[in-house]
Amino acid sequence: MQQRPLGDLRVGAIGLGGMPMSIEGRPEESRSVSTIHAALDAGVTLIDTADAYHRDAGEVGHNEELIAGALRSWPGDASAVVVATKGGHLRPGDGSWTRNGDPAYLKQAAKASAHRLGVEAIGLYQFHRPDPAVPYAESVGALAELLDEGVIARAGISNASVTQIDEAYQVLGGRLVSVQNQFSPAFVSSRVELDHCASLGIAFLPWSPLGGIRGAADLGSTHAAFGEVASRHGVSPQQVALAWELSLAPVVIPIPGASRPASIEDSVRAAALELTADDLATLEASLPTP
Repeated sequence: MQQRPLGDLRVGAIGLGGMPMSIEGRPEESRSVSTIHAALDAGVTLIDTADAYHRDAGEVGHNEELIAGALRSWPGDASAVVVATKGGHLRPGDGSWTRNGDPAYLKQAAKASAHRLGVEAIGLYQFHRPDPAVPYAESVGALAELLDEGVIARAGISNASVTQIDEAYQVLGGRLVSVQNQFSPAFVSSRVELDHCASLGIAFLPWSPLGGIRGAADLGSTHAAFGEVASRHGVSPQQVALAWELSLAPVVIPIPGASRPASIEDSVRAAALELTADDLATLEASLPTP
């Protein structure tokens, strides 16, 4: 698989988003573990999660524990796999979301995540979502302290604007390695953040790169151009969407969610799909205005 920069590392061009394996409608654990193993077998070396990826109250960290268990049971060498987790966005268990960007809370949450993942230092820890009740620099400052203390190996942010990217970059003293924002054929308004990350050499991790759990299945029909290009190449529209995202900048690492082995295996093949200039022009012309 192609490699992409993530701070001091290079990881596979396609990552795995673990969220669908732990929220509403999640599959049996055995199928989730098979999906993670299939991703690893296909060369995936970046797995995305968060302490808030769970369904019910009282199961904070469900996805982190699922991934940690799957890595332990995988017969291959998992030493090169980076697990990226997040803190600061919470699910009380009633379907709602809340935020907590308090620095003390973030430091506590990171240490709890490290314990669940069974690691001394988290490979990549990202501030999940800005908390309007806490100055952004204070929240990001907690990441700087976690880096200095060795609790996390790399720091990133999620759901951030260009201004927040620059602020985090400054607070972290240039140690910001990733930005995880929503981006897909249906949601292109974060293209400006993608381009800004490319100018800074920071990894950009599109979440819901196929349009989310519901949108992914219908991608070829709701975005006809992607279905048209897919037919030209004899591949899935999902592969075309991921290959298009990879073409935008060498820092882009899509993290499609999956809950079946076949889904992530199809996604990984996007890294080898070469789209022509005509293909890209067709796709770009079909996109909504940001």
